[in-house]
Amino acid sequence: MTTPTLSVVICSYTMNRWDDVCAALASVRAQLRPPDEVVLVVDHCPALVERLALHDPTARIVVSAGRPGVSGARNTGVESSHGEIVAFLDDDAVAAPDWTQRLLAPYRDPAVLGVGGLVNSWWETGRPRWFPPEFDWVVGCSYPGSPEQTSAVRNFIGANMSFRRAAVVEAGGFRADLGRVGTSPFGCEETELCLRLSSRNPGSVLRYDPTVVVRQHVPKARTSWSYFAARCYAEGRSKAQVARYSGTRSALSSERRYLRRTVPSAVGRAVRQGRATEAAALFGGVATTVLGYGVGRVRPVSRTGQDELCASVTPRAARLPAPLAWWTRARAARPRSRT
Repeated sequence: MTTPTLSVVICSYTMNRWDDVCAALASVRAQLRPPDEVVLVVDHCPALVERLALHDPTARIVVSAGRPGVSGARNTGVESSHGEIVAFLDDDAVAAPDWTQRLLAPYRDPAVLGVGGLVNSWWETGRPRWFPPEFDWVVGCSYPGSPEQTSAVRNFIGANMSFRRAAVVEAGGFRADLGRVGTSPFGCEETELCLRLSSRNPGSVLRYDPTVVVRQHVPKARTSWSYFAARCYAEGRSKAQVARYSGTRSALSSERRYLRRTVPSAVGRAVRQGRATEAAALFGGVATTVLGYGVGRVRPVSRTGQDELCASVTPRAARLPAPLAWWTRARAARPRSRT
C-alpha cells in the first residue's frame, strides 16, 4: 500500500507567539519525511499574515474564514489542504524529526481513522513545585494516566493529532461553539470531533502512538494558580457541552478512569512525600473541574456567552468566579513547599 499524502496545518492568532510559530514551522520543514504541504492558518491577525509572508515567502498562508477561534481556524486548514491525511501541530509546539514518518505509518491499516501522539511539556521557567504532573492536561500536554503503549483511544490532544481528511470533511469539521478563542481557557473541540468521527465510522480506530512526539512550550503565564483554576473550571464547562452533544457515557469515559485511578494515586504520592501544595492542587483541580461541569450542565455556554467570557479572562484571580478567585488567592498566599 502506498503512503498517503500529508498536509500539516499550523494555526496561529497572535504576534506574541512569533518565536514559537517560527520554531513550529522550522520543525516541520526539518522532517525526515517532508509533508506534501504545510498550511499556515492565521486567525484574524493581519499583522501576522504580513510578517509570515516576509519570513517564509514559500509558505502557504491562509486567512481563517470562520469565526475567531481555533475551531474555525482548523476548519479553514482542512478546507484549504489537499493531503489525504491532515495533521495538526500547535503554533507553540515543535515536532520531533521523525514525527511525520511515525504519524503516517499506522495509516497503512484502512481501519485507522486518526493518529495522535505524545505531547511532552517544556516549562520555560521550570515546573512549579505545586503543579502535579497528573494535571499537565491543563497546559495541553500528556500526563500520567495517558496510554504508555500504542493503543486505541477515545480522543487525542489537540497539539499532536491527525485524521483522514475525507472523514473530517464528511463529519462537518470542528464545532465552532467549542474550542479556544484567543487566550480563553475553553477547549474540548478535538474530543467532540473524535467522538463524532467514531460514531459515524463504526469499526474505525483512533490510534495513539507514544513514539509520535511533539514538545509543547509552557510559558510563565500558564504557571499561576489563577490560570490553573480558570483552565480547570473551563474544562469542566467544556466537558458538559461535549456531554450534551455526545452523551455522558462517551464524553466522560476517560475522566471516570482518571478520577478512580490516576488522581488517588497522585494524592497518595503527594501525601507520602509531604508535598502539601501539590496535594492541594490535586484536590482543588478536581473540585474546580467538577464545579465547572456542574455549572455547564445547568447553564450551557453559548458561543455568544463564550465570547463574552473570553473577553474577561486574564491571569488575575480577581476575574475568576468568586469561589475560584478565593481559592487561587488562598493557595498563592501560602508559603512555597520546601520539598
